[in-house]
Amino acid sequence: MTSQPLRNEYPRPQFVRDAWMSLNGEWEFEFDDQGIGERDRWYETHDFSRKINVPFCYQSKLSGIGDPTVHDQVWYRRTFTVPQDYKSGRLLLHFGAVDYEAKVWVNGHLVAMHEGGHTPFTADITDVLDEGENTVVVKATDYSRDVSLPRGKQYWKDQSESIFYTRTTGIWQSVWLEPVPTTRIDRIRLVPDIDKNDIGLEVFLAGHSASVKASMKAVITFNGEFVTEDCFSVSHESGRRVIHLEDFNDHGLGRWWTPERPNLYDLELTLLIDGTPVDKVQSYFGMRKISVESGKLHLNNRSYYMKLVLDQGYFPDGLLTAPSDEDLRRDVELVKAMGLNGVRKHQKIEDPRYLYWADKLGLLVWGEMANAYQFTEQYVSRMTREWIQAVERDINHPCIVAWVPLNESWGVTNIMIDKQQQHHAVSLYHLTKSLDPTRPVVSNDGWELVTTDLVTIHDYEWRKEKLEERYATVESALTAAPGNRVILVPGFPYEGQPILVTEFGGISFKVNEWEGWGYSGAENEEDFALRLKNVIVPMLQSPVVQGFCYTQFTDVEQEINGLLTYDRKPKLPLETIRSIVAGT
Repeated sequence: MTSQPLRNEYPRPQFVRDAWMSLNGEWEFEFDDQGIGERDRWYETHDFSRKINVPFCYQSKLSGIGDPTVHDQVWYRRTFTVPQDYKSGRLLLHFGAVDYEAKVWVNGHLVAMHEGGHTPFTADITDVLDEGENTVVVKATDYSRDVSLPRGKQYWKDQSESIFYTRTTGIWQSVWLEPVPTTRIDRIRLVPDIDKNDIGLEVFLAGHSASVKASMKAVITFNGEFVTEDCFSVSHESGRRVIHLEDFNDHGLGRWWTPERPNLYDLELTLLIDGTPVDKVQSYFGMRKISVESGKLHLNNRSYYMKLVLDQGYFPDGLLTAPSDEDLRRDVELVKAMGLNGVRKHQKIEDPRYLYWADKLGLLVWGEMANAYQFTEQYVSRMTREWIQAVERDINHPCIVAWVPLNESWGVTNIMIDKQQQHHAVSLYHLTKSLDPTRPVVSNDGWELVTTDLVTIHDYEWRKEKLEERYATVESALTAAPGNRVILVPGFPYEGQPILVTEFGGISFKVNEWEGWGYSGAENEEDFALRLKNVIVPMLQSPVVQGFCYTQFTDVEQEINGLLTYDRKPKLPLETIRSIVAGT
């Protein structure tokens, strides 16, 4: 197997400890098509016949295997030596994402079980460690044919087609070790309040005992400059504090976060037990506010027009996994270079490293769940659990400005008439608001919306005059029913929410040997530029539309409707796209 790039950057950039060790790289690997691995105790001993590069799934080229066929049970094994800086306390084993179910053994002991293909999980492996070399074994189980599984764009048939792509099975985000103290900071919640110039801080502890005196020291800086410091006691497993920032934060001169000025504060948290520091975590936050005021979408209390692009987050050689951290950064930079200020991450809970670059470089992100395609009670349980985990993981990122649990009635195909499916969509809206009241929630992006903060429409009409007519008034926008789909489910009337067109365009333009399709076709660069203008200008000139999301960022597999090719080559000069997006 040839040597491949590894993903060895720090996997969790908003919650950083100095000591950690990557387990990415070469693992032993085996298909278990007969489903005998657990019965035969492969977690104890087995002659693995293959190698794989983690964190790339076996279907990808970068895994070193590149086999797109269905193998729904796969096994991994590797050894590791406990890091030298692990002296005492606990050792945690982290997985960024394993699709879809995972069982993890260390030295033959079961240490973790997790369901959900897009969210992280952690095992405390301290009590099963051996001196010297240790062995970790992972069994991943996928359900490639199960359309009630939250799967996003992963196709349930053998060959990709239409809007569906190659599947991902097994480990597809980083695996790493982290030594931690017994009593430690487990996670944090950050809630900016620009109106009061406060940052709300909630700290959750692990291993805390009521018999010891715990306190938290928070130091906030900006570009290396001291801002403020606070220390407060934590008497239970969690503690809250509101910290005021003595900053001037308006008139374009201050430190609010926007795509144009992505200002970030640095936060250092130190946990003290009986006055002695035992744990330290580095984080950051952005002071920004997303709200709806009198039917207008606002960023930091001013109306803000969102110019987004639909981003599937796929890569030719890595599929759902970017080849490198630099590729994630480059994707953010390319979106901004085209004059766009955000992305709708489509049917994918994105790598935290992407969200870090969006925070740092300034890009709005709509966080969207990977949907299923068939409604069952088991689907409801799976979907709800994983969505809660996704929101909890990403809630502190200033780049995320909207939550999208459902898209185009996927998983709720009978929502127009089925009260049970309507209840599910409404419950996801309220569940998300209960987890995070600070961001708008879109109940069912595209059409057949129920309770929602934004009215979002998918419309692949390509004729300029039709789009101008359709989005001339609120009434015409809400009654046009593009794709023969109504915008709002009966019983859920329009209540003055902002209207955005969150899928449109989809213009195919073939610039190389790659074959594929799009929603409308361009013959050459000049025709592509004209067609792009014909769909974007009506959005910009509409008195109704408050933002758009163009389909799409790149070509993906058989879809050639990207602004860029699959390997990120612009189909038009970036400055040309930028001019069209600006309406000039």
